[in-house]
Amino acid sequence: MPDRPSAGDESTLLRWMRLEIGRINDGIVSERKRLSRLLAEEHPSSVTKGGDRYDFDRGGVLLHLERTLPGELQRRLRLPILFYFDSTVPDSFFLGDEAAVQALQHLGGEISTLRRMQGGRLWIAKPLVYAVMNRYPTVMQVVMGG
Repeated sequence: MPDRPSAGDESTLLRWMRLEIGRINDGIVSERKRLSRLLAEEHPSSVTKGGDRYDFDRGGVLLHLERTLPGELQRRLRLPILFYFDSTVPDSFFLGDEAAVQALQHLGGEISTLRRMQGGRLWIAKPLVYAVMNRYPTVMQVVMGG
């Protein structure tokens, strides 16, 4: 059939990739909540894009953030902190949230206070992002992009 696109057709491949990336991102929280709101919840949670419940670690991570971050930042910081993957920069992720950058700067210097966002983004090397995610589980996620 001449009308049927081949598996090698670029538009078919791109549609398939978007579908797969969407599936990967199903675990990303759809409603990011402020830290102050999560601290007020008995069982802090949100819902993922896939419709599942996403639980935050209240006893460890959220309470540590409450003790470490200034009150004004607790009211501005939305969780989870989202790091974005961009295939054009394979060795880094970027943050697009100024409050998240400030929070990571307050958390024992996870990011240097000399670092500044440029063009609404702060690029961070993948190994550093993975190390920070291991120290603060449940409050950080990686979003896959194109």
